[in-house]
Amino acid sequence: MTDAPFHVDHGAAVLEVTLSRGKANAIDAATSRLLGETFAGFRDDPALRVAILASANPRFFSAGWDLKVAAEGEPPDADYGVGGFGGLQALPNLNKPVIAAVNGMCVGGGFEIALSADLIVASEDARFSLPEIKAGTLADAATLKLPRRIPYHVAMDMLLTGRWMDAAEAKHWGLVNEVVAPDRLLARAREIAALLASGPPLVFAAIKEVLRETDGVPFQTALARIAARGLPTVATLYASEDQLEGPRAFAEKRAPVWKGR
Repeated sequence: MTDAPFHVDHGAAVLEVTLSRGKANAIDAATSRLLGETFAGFRDDPALRVAILASANPRFFSAGWDLKVAAEGEPPDADYGVGGFGGLQALPNLNKPVIAAVNGMCVGGGFEIALSADLIVASEDARFSLPEIKAGTLADAATLKLPRRIPYHVAMDMLLTGRWMDAAEAKHWGLVNEVVAPDRLLARAREIAALLASGPPLVFAAIKEVLRETDGVPFQTALARIAARGLPTVATLYASEDQLEGPRAFAEKRAPVWKGR
């Protein structure tokens, strides 16, 4: 473990952020602000296409909100920075894929950070819980997100009881995409990241914005907005070189070369 709350590695197109704070990767407001700045930099760097969020601690992905600093007076509505708690869950216009590589205990706010990712790869030893109910407080982001990810009654069971869900059950309900052996977790996340990094970034951006901006909008209204290029990423995609590259590559029987423009 290092003294820094997390460390960052830059590949050619992939950003890796590895939590390394204390004994359980508990997150305070200062760490959230730093994470938000890091993920905002990822969002704004055209060379970076995919991010992985992982843990250096074999026992914890993250224990969530740091209750020690809470006991010292940090309120639950502290200034968590541009990305909100954990740097991800409220970051505006994050139109690039994020993969969470979850090992060990993924608890409370740590679980909410994982829910902010687009894909979750879990180790066989991963366990998920929302124990806020036992502390008499609200798992706010999870209350909004979890019933949209897994069946309502399963999500309510977790929210109302604070029970644990193991990796196998998480896979059963579709909470995680894959479950792998602990020694394969980061390697598998990197494989997926490499696959996504080779894909069309403008399409990924459009997918994320369409999902975000049409949440709760009637289907016909949403479809009409897309057709009218009423979303910036869709307008950019439809006017791009990449929009023509796919058909050209197919006609020329070659792999497409995506330029992101």
